[in-house]
Amino acid sequence: MSKIERIGVSLEKELLSVFDRLVAEDGYTTRSEAIRALIRERLSRKRLSDASAQAVAGVFLVYDHHETKLPQNLVDLQHSHLLQVIASTHVHLDHDNCMEVIMLRGKVKDIEKLASNIASLKGVKLSRMNAMAIGEDLI
Repeated sequence: MSKIERIGVSLEKELLSVFDRLVAEDGYTTRSEAIRALIRERLSRKRLSDASAQAVAGVFLVYDHHETKLPQNLVDLQHSHLLQVIASTHVHLDHDNCMEVIMLRGKVKDIEKLASNIASLKGVKLSRMNAMAIGEDLI
């Protein structure tokens, strides 16, 4: 870890009070830890706007496992993108529905395209992608 540098921040009393509640509710041990987390989150979001930036993502799907070709289509898509797919997890939710979480790594544009292709498969009921930029400057 790099050296720590101390800085001063001026905040309105009300804003600081709300922030302190957030710090306590989220379980941070100090304001500094919370501020570092907020900065990293903002840097990651900013970086995700660059289509060529490196990122990791989870694509969360809920789908009807009775849809005849869907499970095979999901496997085929993952196999055709082996450099981007890190892992996947399959969970049976009930008699008709399954959840799949597919973890991806690569350029933002490639991850978004693959996530979109997965979401558009026939039988997918819900799909959401959660991406985070990666890189040394976010540490």
